[in-house]
Amino acid sequence: MAIHENLLGGPPPTHLPDDPGPREALAAGTAPTEVAARYPASSLAWAQLADEAFEGGRVVESYAYARTGYHRGLDALRRNGWKGHGPVPFEHEPNRGFLRALHALARAAGAIGEQEEHERCSTFLKESSPTAAETLR
Repeated sequence: MAIHENLLGGPPPTHLPDDPGPREALAAGTAPTEVAARYPASSLAWAQLADEAFEGGRVVESYAYARTGYHRGLDALRRNGWKGHGPVPFEHEPNRGFLRALHALARAAGAIGEQEEHERCSTFLKESSPTAAETLR
């Protein structure tokens, strides 16, 4: 038996490839708007924009940023073998941008009263990464 065999019969975890450019730019203090413009496929940049907008009381703007990051993340997951379900581990740092965007989308949807979307995204987050669901509260 292989060491990494999934004994539960579900799909293997999806690990997005590392994309250090956006992460390093944000860590260096580059404005998230600049990072998103330079790296528009980066879920991390869009998640950061969503967080900042939400913290500033701009909930609809946060929702839009989060939705962009979420969809860019879905595109990346699909390109890397994800079939619409299965683990997306928070422990793998390149996955965190997508998971943060998904969390931000759930949060913003709840804040604007879009309960069905809030519940769908919250469930998706828990099913993708219980660690992310717990950490990103």
